[in-house]
Amino acid sequence: MSTSSPPPNRRSRFISFAIFFIITLILFVGGIAALLYFLFSEYTGVRNIWILICGAPVVLVVVGIFTIFNLYTRYGRPLENLFDTINKIEEGDLSARVKENTSDMFSELFKRFNKMVGELERAAQQRRNLTADIAHELRTPLHIIQGNLEGVIDGVYQPTPEHINNTLDETRLLTRLVNDLQTLSLAETGQLPLHPTLFLLADLIADLTSSFSSQAASLGIHLQTHLADENQQVTADYDRLNQVLSNLISNALRHTPQGGKISILVEPARNTQYAVRITVQDSGSGIPPENLPFIFDRFWRGDKSRSGRTHSGLGLAIAKQLIHAHDGTIEAQSELGTGTSFIIELPNG
Repeated sequence: MSTSSPPPNRRSRFISFAIFFIITLILFVGGIAALLYFLFSEYTGVRNIWILICGAPVVLVVVGIFTIFNLYTRYGRPLENLFDTINKIEEGDLSARVKENTSDMFSELFKRFNKMVGELERAAQQRRNLTADIAHELRTPLHIIQGNLEGVIDGVYQPTPEHINNTLDETRLLTRLVNDLQTLSLAETGQLPLHPTLFLLADLIADLTSSFSSQAASLGIHLQTHLADENQQVTADYDRLNQVLSNLISNALRHTPQGGKISILVEPARNTQYAVRITVQDSGSGIPPENLPFIFDRFWRGDKSRSGRTHSGLGLAIAKQLIHAHDGTIEAQSELGTGTSFIIELPNG
């Protein structure tokens, strides 16, 4: 197997060539000046003229050297550093960065370049994490299914409805995980089909209340709604928006203690670019500030031990992509011990 050799050091080549060129030029001009000086040294007037003529190129060479050095310092060296960094990134080193200098005329370019490389590095790390997370999520249900089936075959377990149902639950978990991954993949690539219709948000909120009121009551949680305008309409995919809000309410129910409150608020958007603002607010435990920037990442969970297996950890990532597919925005605000609010803003249509 042949391995590619590292690219030559352009800085060394440039410096060597520059030194060779400058020395050659100085020797040439100096030699001509010395020759002319000795040829016309008998004639004072002519000699002075030729000294001036021969000295001018020397001054020009000095000025040229200073100009070249200044141009190299201001333009050549920063661009050379940029090209060296690009070569490192091309070889797979996404940790490479261009040295930023606030006094350099390329400082803004280098800041944007480093920011871009940082995003590439983060995306690459997310891809690696995604592979590990998928393997982790698939491993547990597959081991349970395999163990149950092998136990039945070996006679360790009897094929009772309990064991069959446990195995079936794991297959349902796998199915939900695969479906969530497919939905997320389609949404991220803009290929998820949406079926927007014009509907009353009051109807959607009523459906959500009907779906979760029993569960909230059984947990001792008060579920309340408030609509600033009962006739507020929005053009969106009803089922997908229902999916997003259902996920947010389910999360709120899991993290709100008994006696707590979950509110669904619908009001006009504060940003004129959007038409409506939907807020799902709970009085739960809240999210630590260090975790808040990552809650919309794939497989993110507040429980690092991942002991809970009733949800895939893709719900918020899917919610974000579905809202973005509607040209809307979603953000989270949280305070430990006080609760969390998820705020969605949607355009007119």
